[in-house]
Amino acid sequence: MTIDIRSNSVLTSLMHTVPPFIPEGAEAMTATVEIPPGDPGTPPHRHSGPVFGYMLEGEMLFELDGQPERVIRAGEAFWEPGGDVIHWKAANNRSDTWAKFVVVMLGVPGEPMLTLLDETEIADRRPRATPPGE
Repeated sequence: MTIDIRSNSVLTSLMHTVPPFIPEGAEAMTATVEIPPGDPGTPPHRHSGPVFGYMLEGEMLFELDGQPERVIRAGEAFWEPGGDVIHWKAANNRSDTWAKFVVVMLGVPGEPMLTLLDETEIADRRPRATPPGE
């Protein structure tokens, strides 16, 4: 993709993706998230719409439904589709420094941007979280 911005600014694409959906009349929120050293981060949850993020500092151990855990390092972008996809892990992967990232969340109007799973849903959904052998 080429963008002609006609200035001396430098634009670096960090990620280019087509999300599965953008909620009708989506609301947007931009926030920073800071996770203490070694912290497990937010418990399993889902978002009402897609989330796009950029790791500013440290490392995050990241796991979504159907994908193996992976480490996202400072300078890397990530995204998750939202909807019924569970975000199982967003933990600080390091015990010696904070992890910090910025997110842009698009959500369904009138619904929370983030909903924690209850214990029953965690038990029901966890067996199918990561593909076998991953």
